[in-house]
Amino acid sequence: MEFLLFLLVFIVPAAAAQDAFIGVNIGTNTPNPTQVATLLKAHNIHHVRLYNADSNMLLALANTGIAVAVSLPNDQIAPISLSNSTAAKWVSHNIVPHHPTTNITTICINSNLLTPLLLNALKNIHLALIASNLGNKIKVSTPFPSTIILNSFPPSQAFFNRSLNHILLPTLKFLQSINSYFMINIHPYLDYVQSNRTMPLDYALFKPLPTNKAAQDTNTHLHYSSFFDSMIDSAYSAMADLNITNLPIMVMESGWPSKGGADEPDANPENARTYNTNLVKHVLNNTGTPRHPGIAVSTYIYELYNEDTKSGPLSGKDWGLFDMNGDPVYDLQLSAAVVANGTSNQTYCTAKTGAEASTLQAALDWACGAGKVDCSPLMQGKPCYEPDTLFDHASYAFDIYYNLMGKAPGSCDFNGVATITSISPSHGSCTFSQRLEL
Repeated sequence: MEFLLFLLVFIVPAAAAQDAFIGVNIGTNTPNPTQVATLLKAHNIHHVRLYNADSNMLLALANTGIAVAVSLPNDQIAPISLSNSTAAKWVSHNIVPHHPTTNITTICINSNLLTPLLLNALKNIHLALIASNLGNKIKVSTPFPSTIILNSFPPSQAFFNRSLNHILLPTLKFLQSINSYFMINIHPYLDYVQSNRTMPLDYALFKPLPTNKAAQDTNTHLHYSSFFDSMIDSAYSAMADLNITNLPIMVMESGWPSKGGADEPDANPENARTYNTNLVKHVLNNTGTPRHPGIAVSTYIYELYNEDTKSGPLSGKDWGLFDMNGDPVYDLQLSAAVVANGTSNQTYCTAKTGAEASTLQAALDWACGAGKVDCSPLMQGKPCYEPDTLFDHASYAFDIYYNLMGKAPGSCDFNGVATITSISPSHGSCTFSQRLEL
């Protein structure tokens, strides 16, 4: 498999508090924690989820600023659900020694079995956080499998498995009362395979679909061009069916395998690259869904590393962005050639013809400095050095900043010396790139 440059850098927009983020899951089979932390910092990954609360990993992530979601393993749910003191000891041992040096933001109660023990565990961990003065700093929730949602299409008619409502309803009410999240895992690849590939591959991969090929919800008359969006709206509908209407959604796992066996032809690097690129773009643009446009849904990519020793089908081992040596499995990047909504309506930010040189230079200096644009491609010998003019160098920096800010209104102005155009300013080997940081 060819290893290509991994580039996934995102600069948080000004309204980051309301914007979605992309995170990455880190499995339990990893290289040395120090190597993991080095990899995360090298690729500007700022949100991760652990499947445990490993002390060595938390120590390695200290003073990095990386937001960490830790997990309570399944085998600890029962004792913690039955004892406040056991929950307090767990928080005291696993969380308090590391916070705030390690930026722990969330505790996930991992639960494969939906039983009343789950709610008790959530409550006891939350109470233990409050007792440690962390109740307002660390959220607690539990990731649900998407399979608990029945009749998921059309999304407007979706509902939870009725046999689970006696557990789900009080759990969701509790999560809503503590301003937490409804966490869900969405794996279009698995649903695509389980449909015997009757689901259109482009629909699963987030590829743009014309309206006449998109799936239509006949109740709302909304069109869905991705399985991911349809499942998000199905989750909203299922919660509304239980009168839960104020609980934001967070996707804790989503991805695509890059390798599979002879009977798994769609698990390949190109599909993995396509899905994750489209997922990152969709989330960071705060696109939302057809029924809830503009509502941010933060998502964790599954996962950071391939798991070569994992049992089961080959595809189950190869969801990682990196191999165990830290080499990227495939390139994952967004450039000016990748359009925000998969259409030809791409816009660019360039310098205005005839702009005053001094103002243009000042704007270029700001973009490459305080604006945090990586202007190294403009250096002599680099791809965007030629043509060596103030106009062309400023256009490059302006467009990168415009994309970093998510093309927000006012992000292409630069004191009046910049303008928006639909004509790509890319030339030769100089591609105007949108760099996204996780």
